[in-house]
Amino acid sequence: MMMSRGYTRLASSMFTMVSPRFFSTAATRGVLSNDMVKAPAVGLGVRCRSSMAAIGVGDKEQEKKQAVGGGGGGSAKDDKEIVSYWGLDPTKVSKEDGSPWKWTCFRPWDTYRADLSIDLKKHHAPVTVLDKMAYWTVKSLRWPTDLFFQRRYGCRAMMLETVAAVPGMVGGMLLHCKSLRRFEHSGGWIKALLEEAENERMHLMTFMEVSDPRWYERALVFAVQGVFFNAYFLGYIISPKFAHRVVGYLEEEAIHSYTEFLKELDNGNIENVPAPPIAIDYWRLPPNSTLRDVVLAVRADEAHHRDVNHFASDIHYQGRQLKEAPAPLGYH
Repeated sequence: MMMSRGYTRLASSMFTMVSPRFFSTAATRGVLSNDMVKAPAVGLGVRCRSSMAAIGVGDKEQEKKQAVGGGGGGSAKDDKEIVSYWGLDPTKVSKEDGSPWKWTCFRPWDTYRADLSIDLKKHHAPVTVLDKMAYWTVKSLRWPTDLFFQRRYGCRAMMLETVAAVPGMVGGMLLHCKSLRRFEHSGGWIKALLEEAENERMHLMTFMEVSDPRWYERALVFAVQGVFFNAYFLGYIISPKFAHRVVGYLEEEAIHSYTEFLKELDNGNIENVPAPPIAIDYWRLPPNSTLRDVVLAVRADEAHHRDVNHFASDIHYQGRQLKEAPAPLGYH
């Protein structure tokens, strides 16, 4: 008993001496510094020594920052800057005029000008049984949407984009796995479908700037996305031509919804607010653009997605595979 108490006291005293050095957050501030990359990572001991040596360097840099900023007068964002010893510094990107690029969700080379000259009235007349099933499936989904959102087209657009961004991701993912299984190229269709999904997601990010969804609308997104993702996943596995035809008709309905959105804007029922900065940069819009200009660009995107998915479905109807026809990359 006496020996166990002695061991306990000894262990306690050792922990007291060691803990301030290895377990104190104040002492390890600045450990994740870029200077640690310079230390050669040869063996565990060298890496530990480099980490401990970087503590003093990080503290000195922190003191310099505080001195320059007037000692605690800087913003909290600067104090919490993300640092790492992996050497992955953020890429500095600028616009054509030399001003800094502030978006991380997309880059200047991802931007484009929407093709507003596209034919918005094109329609694929359902002929086969699968076409009619796809057409009436989409039509049946429009009725509850009209009933729920009424004429609140801002929230309707957000809900529409949370659904519209799913098919491209699912189709691209399944084609990606198929390419890996069969050791073959996809003809560019993986990238084309993922581009479509990313474009639809950017629509959502844009409308989030001009509309604030209510809590039950956010809950509805969870439910609809969960059901639609799995349904489309199974549908694409069973019949890709049916799945792409469904998306083609969904995009036709999206064109109709955005046309009604524009009518409400023109009639003054919805305020034509200035375009969000993210939309101005993404579609390269003029600085004085408005919400109407954004809706026009989004509607044009939906028309392009309509064409791509009806085209993909036609390829399958002809008994061919998507890889046999070059994908329309960059077709927004």
